Amino acid sequence: MAALRRLTQYPPRGMAISTLHTSSCASAKQHYKMLVLGGGSGGISMSARMKRMMGAENVAVVEPSEMHYYQPIWTLVGAGAKTVASSGRSTASVMPSGVKWVKSKVQEINPDTNTVRTDDGTEISYEYLLVALGLQLHYEKIKGLPEGFEHPKIGSNYSVQTVEKTWKALQNFKEGNAVFTFPNTPVKCAGAPQKIMYLSDAFLRKTGKREKANIIYNTSLPVLFGIKKYADSLWDIVKQRDLQVNLRQNLIEVRADKQEAVFENLDKPGETKVIEYEMLHVTPPMGPNLVIKGSPLADEAGWLDVDKDNLQHKRYPNVFGIGDCTNLPTAKTAAAVAAQTAILNRTISKILKNEKPDKKYDGYTSCPLVTSYNTVILAEFDYNGQPLETFPINQAKERRIMYHMKADLMPHLYWHGLLRGLWGGPGPYRKLLHLGMK
Repeated sequence: MAALRRLTQYPPRGMAISTLHTSSCASAKQHYKMLVLGGGSGGISMSARMKRMMGAENVAVVEPSEMHYYQPIWTLVGAGAKTVASSGRSTASVMPSGVKWVKSKVQEINPDTNTVRTDDGTEISYEYLLVALGLQLHYEKIKGLPEGFEHPKIGSNYSVQTVEKTWKALQNFKEGNAVFTFPNTPVKCAGAPQKIMYLSDAFLRKTGKREKANIIYNTSLPVLFGIKKYADSLWDIVKQRDLQVNLRQNLIEVRADKQEAVFENLDKPGETKVIEYEMLHVTPPMGPNLVIKGSPLADEAGWLDVDKDNLQHKRYPNVFGIGDCTNLPTAKTAAAVAAQTAILNRTISKILKNEKPDKKYDGYTSCPLVTSYNTVILAEFDYNGQPLETFPINQAKERRIMYHMKADLMPHLYWHGLLRGLWGGPGPYRKLLHLGMK
């Protein structure tokens, strides 16, 4: 139960290679030229870049977690195609050498005094601040959770504590409803809630249980996927595989002891429907990091308020942001972070020279939509929701090669490229294609 309580607290985030960093748990007041908040994909990749730009001794990263996870692979962990152990490495091993690791949780940010306070009372001052705190999972906003995860037949691919419960529920499926949800909030990796549905369908077919299964995808959205080109292909798959998709349905309660899920019709507020389940995959409501939300750095909704072109804060010019914690109007994915790293690196280098940022982020993001154990639709698009594709083929079509890129190649590039600050930039898959042609 203690592990499940942590689901409502600071989420684990998702390295490079080095053990020769320094760490700190507290002590006297500290000062750094560049202070990075968060040791996830954005924080670690940018700290590696900042080390090269201004020297390791001038960079510190505040991150409480001992483990760093490559979260995009959790979709495959929940379907039994990868192990949870393969998704994680120690934070110590990914922290750039020489960079100070402050092993604490950020408690307060005061941009007016250029200081940050950690949960152990340490005050750290900075010349420049880079915020990469990710977003917050809110299982507790669904009545009956997170305590419902103590029961069988329910899982969630969004937490290291519950992703293996998804696989167990899928393996133990006998007959009845397999239900998959999408919340009425912004989410990270908006394709993941339906990827596990396609994989579950494939698993149940492979094990001869599909005829006894009714697969239901209840999403709060008015569409299956936000980009029409890819949504059209997904609707074809839904029809071909006899999957039931219900739009504008939001999970508000889980009665795990009765195996019941309660949904509200968002088009008719107050109207609810109870569905019995044999398997339930929950995508939790999500929201801005609470420390950012309580600081002057937030916009009205609580997200880090940055310029969408150069990732510099709109009101505090010595503050920058990257990834899920920001209010950038694009999908929150690891591919988006990869694209943002080069832009942000360029922005900071210009600011250090008292020059105006000259590179613009176009909102590039990507979602490899896993549709089976060997196929993927690779969605790539920009701020305007327009496809921004890498390969000279129709990426809206299911392809085996895209699955292998998602399952095998991208994790390698993440650990050994992105987190070392060596790979990324606008259209990271384009760089991959370029490398493959050399």
